[in-house]
Amino acid sequence: MELIDTHCHLTFEQLADDVQAVVTRSIAAGVVGWLTVGTDPQQNRKAIELADKFENMYASVGIHPHDAKDLTADTLTELKELAQSEKVVAIGETGLDFHYNLSPQPDQKRAFVAQLTIAKQLNLPVIIHCREAFDQTMEILDRHGHGLKAVVFHCFSGSAEQAKIVLDYGFYISFTGVVTFKNAELTRRAAKIVPADRLMLETDCPYMSPEPMRKQKINEPALMIHTAKYLAELKGMDLADFANAVTATSKTFFGLP
Repeated sequence: MELIDTHCHLTFEQLADDVQAVVTRSIAAGVVGWLTVGTDPQQNRKAIELADKFENMYASVGIHPHDAKDLTADTLTELKELAQSEKVVAIGETGLDFHYNLSPQPDQKRAFVAQLTIAKQLNLPVIIHCREAFDQTMEILDRHGHGLKAVVFHCFSGSAEQAKIVLDYGFYISFTGVVTFKNAELTRRAAKIVPADRLMLETDCPYMSPEPMRKQKINEPALMIHTAKYLAELKGMDLADFANAVTATSKTFFGLP
């Protein structure tokens, strides 16, 4: 059984000083591939640098909606250049976050559209961050998403109705340890309707350790096995069959060997 953590932040300070040990524990737990995700110019560069050091580690580059206010033409030029690096397999994370609104909403929308344009130009899939902005995110994808290679809604915590809309568009959905939380019934209902060939797993570490490891404040890829076990049981599947299916989906989505 082999799993891929399709969204982790191994360059964030909570994990960056101990990546070799994090990777070793991950492999021992059956999580043998990683996509470390960029969020701003500095993190994008760090993600590529780190991915170059590990055989089964890849990177994505993007501007998080929190940082959209700082987007410049030079930032976009660099983003496009970095996205052509050998280990970069996606654009993102990008999207809208109307929960924190750390960047003004118009700036978030502009940054989102600009990154969708780059993804289309380079024929790369897109990793979407969407928090309390589902309708607005879908509106932008409706207007600017035609021609995208593929789209995944990462850390999905929406309803089954929203999941159906995402699936009807041909997009993918990725779940974190949130699906194991006691108060996440909405997310569990959504997970039940997502077929394995459209479903991926992630930690979004260093955040949101799954049950029964929530007391471990720094999440890491090794803990994703708990999310996999939970979802396999939720969907009535053998763990190995579920793991093989979602790993195949992840490899197809990101074009991994």
